[in-house]
Amino acid sequence: MREAAFVRQNKDKWVKYESLLQNNKTLSPGQISNIYVSLSDDLSYSKTFYPKSNTTRYLNGLTSAAHQKIFRTKKESGNRFITFYTKEFPLEFHKFQKQLLLSFLIFLGFTLIGAYSAASDAAFVRTILGDAYVNMTLENIANNDPMAVYKKMTETDMFLGITINNIRVSLMAFSLGVLGGIGTIFMLMQNAIMLGSFQYFFFEKGLLWESARTIWIHGTIEIAVIIVAGCAGLVVGKSMLFPGTYTRLRSFTMGIKNGLKIVISTIPFFIIAGFLEGFVTRLTWMPDIAAIIIILASLGLILFYYVYYPLYLLNNTQK
Repeated sequence: MREAAFVRQNKDKWVKYESLLQNNKTLSPGQISNIYVSLSDDLSYSKTFYPKSNTTRYLNGLTSAAHQKIFRTKKESGNRFITFYTKEFPLEFHKFQKQLLLSFLIFLGFTLIGAYSAASDAAFVRTILGDAYVNMTLENIANNDPMAVYKKMTETDMFLGITINNIRVSLMAFSLGVLGGIGTIFMLMQNAIMLGSFQYFFFEKGLLWESARTIWIHGTIEIAVIIVAGCAGLVVGKSMLFPGTYTRLRSFTMGIKNGLKIVISTIPFFIIAGFLEGFVTRLTWMPDIAAIIIILASLGLILFYYVYYPLYLLNNTQK
C-alpha cells in the first residue's frame, strides 16, 4: 500500500485518538489499551514500509503518548499494587516474550555445558561448587542424608537469607544489562553452569532423583524467575543496541523502565521460592507425590503468569 493511501485510510482514526489522548478525557483502561494496541499495529506497519517517513514519526509519538496514558494516573488508587501485578505488568510483558525465550535458551545451554563439563572433568564440580560444599555433601551422603544442607539453618533464617540473595541476583542480572546484555548473559552462565554441575554431581552418585525431587521444590520457581530476571537484562541490552526509531537515550530510558518492571514482578515469586526452600524443602521425608505436585504447581504458576496470561490479556484488549 502506498503511504498516501495508508494515511488516508487511517487519518480519521488517528485524529480521534490524538484528540482523546490530548484532551485529558476520562477513558477506561480497556479503551486506552485498545487505542494503544491499534496504534502499535499501525506503527509496526509504518516502520516496515515507510521507516523514515513523517507518518512513522507521527505514529511513534502518538503511540508513546498512549503508552504513557495507560499507566499514568494522577491519583493512585488503593489497589495500585494489585493492578500492577494483575493488569499493568502482564499487558506489557507480552512484548518481551522473545527476550524471555532467549534467556531460557541461554540458561538451558549453559546448564548442559555445566553437566557435560562435570562429566568430562572430575575436578570441575569442586572448581564450581567449592571443596567445602562438595566435602560437606559427600559427608551427608555417607550419613544417608544427602539433602541435609537444607536443614542446617533455622526455617526463618534460611527463608530470609535465600529470598534476599535471590532478589540480589535478580537485580544484578537486570543492572548488568547496561553492558549491552553481555553482563546479563554472564550472570545466567554462572548460575546455569552451577546448576548443571550440581545435578551431574548427584547423578554420578546415583542420587539424581533424590536431589531433583528435593531441590526443585523451591528451584522450579527460583530458577525460572532468575531466567525472567535475565530477560529484564536482555531488554535493557536490546534497548541500547537496537533503539529502532527512538533516539538511543530515549530507547535506553524505556528499556530501563521496562526491565525494572520485570524485576519488580519477580519479587513475590522469589518470596514464594524462599518460603519453600526455608520451610518445605527440608522435609526430605515428604512423599514423592507431594513433591511432584508442588513442582508441577510451581511450573504451572510460572508458565501461566509469564507466558499465557500476558497473551490472554492482549487478546482481550484487542476484542
